[in-house]
Amino acid sequence: MKKNTEKPSPEAKALSLFLMAYKTKDPIHKEKSKRINRRWVMVSLGKISKKEHVAEVQEMLTSYGGYDEVVAKTVRFYIEKTGEWTLAGDDKYCKDAKIVADKILKK
Repeated sequence: MKKNTEKPSPEAKALSLFLMAYKTKDPIHKEKSKRINRRWVMVSLGKISKKEHVAEVQEMLTSYGGYDEVVAKTVRFYIEKTGEWTLAGDDKYCKDAKIVADKILKK
């Protein structure tokens, strides 16, 4: 089986980091985190389509308020926990998170 080396979408990354952050507060988040990560592995191995994965990610994101809300909650969580936002990169998620972090840290 050929392994797919494609990276997850910004939405999938946002959801994954959100669930990872909140998994200590709620066991449901921990289970959803495991599920979404297993599903990405299945996409990488070609066992399910990327379209199926994207649909599941979108459904979960919607249940948490959408992409922007998930990014904001994740950034806020880590700033409250550590006092700073350290994730850096040039992908869409990192850029969006940096904008949110700058707004929160200016307050």
